Amino acid sequence: MKLIDGVSIAKIIQERIKSAIAKLQNRSPGLAFVRVGDNPASHSYIRIKKKRCEEVGIISFDIELPSHVSEAQVILEIKRLNLDPVVDGILVQLPLPEHINPFLIMQMIDPEKDVDGFNPFNMGKLLLGERDGFIPCTPHGIHVLLTQSQIPLLGKHVVIVGRSNIVGKPLAALLMQKAPHCNATVTLVHSFSEKLEEICRQADILIAAIGKPAFIKKTMVKPRAVVIDVGINHIINNQGEKQIVGDVAFDEVAPNCSYITPVPGGVGPMTISILLSNTLLSYQRKLK
Repeated sequence: MKLIDGVSIAKIIQERIKSAIAKLQNRSPGLAFVRVGDNPASHSYIRIKKKRCEEVGIISFDIELPSHVSEAQVILEIKRLNLDPVVDGILVQLPLPEHINPFLIMQMIDPEKDVDGFNPFNMGKLLLGERDGFIPCTPHGIHVLLTQSQIPLLGKHVVIVGRSNIVGKPLAALLMQKAPHCNATVTLVHSFSEKLEEICRQADILIAAIGKPAFIKKTMVKPRAVVIDVGINHIINNQGEKQIVGDVAFDEVAPNCSYITPVPGGVGPMTISILLSNTLLSYQRKLK
């Protein structure tokens, strides 16, 4: 079993970004973070992303709105950012309060500044195989992980457990594309899928993105399969301590795999690296 070290691969990407930004002769790329409400997890995620921005030379802008803000006010703020010439990327931190429609908010972001890749315009480009849009960060990060680890996708059976708009659906669209290091045969399963365990056991590459701690057991993984764990679950372990675990029961599954990602330290760092890369790419596209 080989561990796929997302931290090391992410650092290589971030060093490339840092080097490219250091050579810029004008302003630095800018990334705006929009947070609505006071969700502690959102605070934490944005803090980590801003730290990585600072490390590579991306300027970050904070837009903090109260939880009772109207949907119309959020849209006005996004329209302002769309027109701001020093903002190259806009990230709206999810989740949003219940009275705000996240799909509508994502529609309002200029597709050319949609570095998270959630605008329907960019999602449509991904589905159609157009390469000039932005791909959602976690799916893109998984694809880079597989590529850098020299894990072949051509003709391989990839099973994705989870059908979210953030990971499962765009990842399926990405890996099946007729493009370099894609061309996989993709099956997407979910909580209502019949014979779920049997389908998972057929996977050459099994990707867990269902949001349930230790959901994937040894019996669901065929010998020598590649396992990618997207899950980030906060639990209290048997010792009464807080712990971050994935969607895969790592200790029982890992010995049976050819490759596996750890949690933390696998997919997570890649997601942030792709966000930074997309922000730089948005900046560079403006210069053309």
